[in-house]
Amino acid sequence: MAFITATASIRAQTLTRNGTIQYRDASPALPEFLQQAYTALKIDYPKFYKMDTLSKLGFLATEALLADSPLAGYPPEAVSLVLSNAHASLDTDMQYLAASRTQPSPALFVYTLPNIVAGELSIRHGWKGENAFFITPAFDAAQVAGYVALILAQPGAQACVAGWVDVMGGHHDVFLYLAENTRRGLALAHTAEQLKTLYTGLWNS
Repeated sequence: MAFITATASIRAQTLTRNGTIQYRDASPALPEFLQQAYTALKIDYPKFYKMDTLSKLGFLATEALLADSPLAGYPPEAVSLVLSNAHASLDTDMQYLAASRTQPSPALFVYTLPNIVAGELSIRHGWKGENAFFITPAFDAAQVAGYVALILAQPGAQACVAGWVDVMGGHHDVFLYLAENTRRGLALAHTAEQLKTLYTGLWNS
């Protein structure tokens, strides 16, 4: 049986881990908030500055998620990543389209695929397990829970970072969780019902 061992979220320019606020500042625009959150977490990863907004959101949420649950003890092939969102890379696509009218940006073009955020996270943490990205109208707890359960049932699989990373303009909604075959941390049952409760509970908090 798999367990939800940690969660992280970014909503209303508030970064949380297991429901506890790690950083909050509702005054600046989203790009400034992301920069300030990066500084507040005391991360040293220069590539962050080159990322698009979607990747920065996924990056910061994952840093918070794994703060007290490092996965370095697992073989790279034992850790998987399953993400989803509603707007794919549309936020970046629109920025690239606007920029291309004057001076196309090859650096921005790289991020005109939604699964680039998954690639950035895999590079950052050295994960080499299953990697998937789904586009759905809203967070589909049943689909994510089912897919992650299949992954963790495979021989050698030990952990999976999964969830929702969505951005469009100023709107952003990030909910990530860590699922493991080892009972630790939050030690919540990995079920669709539990994921739905965690996701909707964040909106009501």
